[in-house]
Amino acid sequence: MAAHGRQTLRDLFDDSPTPHIAHPPRTHHRHFYVATDGSYRRDGGGLGAVIETGDGTRVTRVSVPDTAPNNNVAEYRALHLGLDVLAAHSPDHARVGVLVDHDELAGAVNGEVLAASGGDGGWRPGDGGRIPPGSESHWRGIRARIARFAELRAARIDGRENPAHPLANTPRDYAHVNQGPDRCVVPEPIVDGDADPVADASESSDPQYPPPSRYEGRASD
Repeated sequence: MAAHGRQTLRDLFDDSPTPHIAHPPRTHHRHFYVATDGSYRRDGGGLGAVIETGDGTRVTRVSVPDTAPNNNVAEYRALHLGLDVLAAHSPDHARVGVLVDHDELAGAVNGEVLAASGGDGGWRPGDGGRIPPGSESHWRGIRARIARFAELRAARIDGRENPAHPLANTPRDYAHVNQGPDRCVVPEPIVDGDADPVADASESSDPQYPPPSRYEGRASD
């Protein structure tokens, strides 16, 4: 279970915007949440990832040095790493919430999800944003992981609240987290959100409305 007083990744996810995607609150629940961050420094940056279950149980943390050419590439590398680690600790049917503090990356992930689902009708691969040069191979890896999980969407969080931030910025100080026990967790069924969320939103006789953070319209709409 989550440590007392520590904000869980689910809490952060539920309170943060998910670019391009808005869903009723009952469809937010994920089996797993992964927060990632990448840092760039001329003398060497780092990649960080934190993985938790829906009830706040920590699965694992990763903090490794990295030599990305810039911060944008570091963010893509970090998400690729985080999703690879999550894939090794979770079943294929898992529903995943991704937390990043990079607007374009969150938009690209959700754009890919929409394009892959075909449910929107107007989305095509690449509509989520331009992939930074040097990130192409990592984006291919991210797309492969998106296709592997049953469902995935990304939330954009404040960098000051990203628990992966210190892991990425000072990997030498957090090298010990890589030695911690890893847990392969089989998640409990999500009773209130197992069905397709888009179908739930359109077919439910009990209309639900996305919270303000999920709504894509203007404040005056």
